[in-house]
Amino acid sequence: MALYQKTATELLGLLSSGQVTSEELTRAYAERIANIDKQVGAYLRVDVDGALEQARVIDARRKRGEKLGLLAGLPVAVKDLLTARGDLATCASRMLENYRATYDSTVVAKLRAADAVLLGRTNMDEFAMGGSTENSAFQKTRNPWDLERTPGGSSGGAAACVAADEACLSIGTDTGGSIRQPAALCGVTGLKPTYGSVSRYGLIAFASSLDQAGPLARTAEDAALLLEAIAGHDPQDATSINAPVPQYSQTVREPLKGLTLGLVREHFAAGLESETEAAVREAIKVYESLGARVKEVSFPHAKYGVAVYYIIAPCEASSNLARYDGIHYGRRTDEAKVAAELDAERKELLAAGKKREAETLDTSLVRLYRKSRAEGFGPEVKRRIMLGTYALSSGYYDAYYLKALKVRRLIRQDYDAAFQQGIDLIAGPCTAGPAFKLGEKVDDPLAMYLVDLYTVSANLAGVGGISIPCGFSKTGLPIGLQLQAPPLEEDKLLRAAHMFQTATDWHTRRPALA
Repeated sequence: MALYQKTATELLGLLSSGQVTSEELTRAYAERIANIDKQVGAYLRVDVDGALEQARVIDARRKRGEKLGLLAGLPVAVKDLLTARGDLATCASRMLENYRATYDSTVVAKLRAADAVLLGRTNMDEFAMGGSTENSAFQKTRNPWDLERTPGGSSGGAAACVAADEACLSIGTDTGGSIRQPAALCGVTGLKPTYGSVSRYGLIAFASSLDQAGPLARTAEDAALLLEAIAGHDPQDATSINAPVPQYSQTVREPLKGLTLGLVREHFAAGLESETEAAVREAIKVYESLGARVKEVSFPHAKYGVAVYYIIAPCEASSNLARYDGIHYGRRTDEAKVAAELDAERKELLAAGKKREAETLDTSLVRLYRKSRAEGFGPEVKRRIMLGTYALSSGYYDAYYLKALKVRRLIRQDYDAAFQQGIDLIAGPCTAGPAFKLGEKVDDPLAMYLVDLYTVSANLAGVGGISIPCGFSKTGLPIGLQLQAPPLEEDKLLRAAHMFQTATDWHTRRPALA
């Protein structure tokens, strides 16, 4: 077995025992990326020289017997919306294609403190808005299991690079399912932590009350390592929870006794593909064979999840992305060209005797704003900004945004009621079906938004969720099982996921990439 095919936990053992160096491991991944990523397109940028230099420093420190961090020497990929000092952070957008960060996000700072090797930056939907990684301004990412299909999104590159053995660990972000959905479609493990358990400082915002960074990995053991490294209170983030970080890497192997799983009645209804339902129900049987009890519960407000999400998230996006005007932040169009165009239009109107029209033309500053934003943002980002701006506008705020916030509270109460009934974890599908073909839904926003049907509620409620591989379709595409836990019970999520992975081998399977 090649080095890049081993799990992060196995590699950490090899590094610690001196059987392999971090430089050797980093070179193995760099060669794998050079050979494979032209097909997959998981990375926007790979810093081979920088990664090798980091690896050599860690190797030297290990040789001197210095105390090293939790991820010492492991190559990690990072989604391209978490800032890293001196590196580009584009959000896969023309608006930020030349933005070079002057500071580390807290997640990146914690990776450095854990002695991870920062391998490269992964592709994503622009500003994390999308479910297929087709909205990137720079390239499409393809699913390693079928290069004609999507890897999911918005963390499609982060999931695809793990599935294709181009990194042993990666960081994604999840606003409405953007870690769990691509993890399910790519056959890897992806965890969205409780909102506030991982700092958002330096995470370029899409929807501030929903965004959360988290790990993508081969196994629950590996995800536990990465989560332990990046979680924790951060005074620079006002939404960060001040709570101790459990030793997830130490407890993940402990089985859960007396586990009770809740199956949401509304999740097994019209829209769920039969192959996916069969795989999920078989996974539940595995848990029953391990001693778990299963209880049906109802989430009466689940049907409103997508509608509520696609009001709240665009409203927050409209506010957050208002700063990118070409003056304060972001891409600026050619000012001289704008001024010349306006002057020509004004002269043409005056020559035609249209003095009033000439006087009401945009000022050069307004035109500069408009052209900069038109050139910088892609169609999906523009769509969501317009949706959010409309919902927040005078006369519509109460009818849309305020009402959505009230229903969001009811969705959280559905979770609270289930957990108060003695349910430990909610189990069910992560997606309605396996990966769809590239181009199949990109021109149908409603169909694309419904991809998030089973994942958005966890973000609205602020609870943790994980997707783990639980089967394959007849066409050989991965299917994911989603588990959701009460706030700050990621330990339980990881232990339950590990229990399943010790009893099955779905997570060990690899796509056949030439």
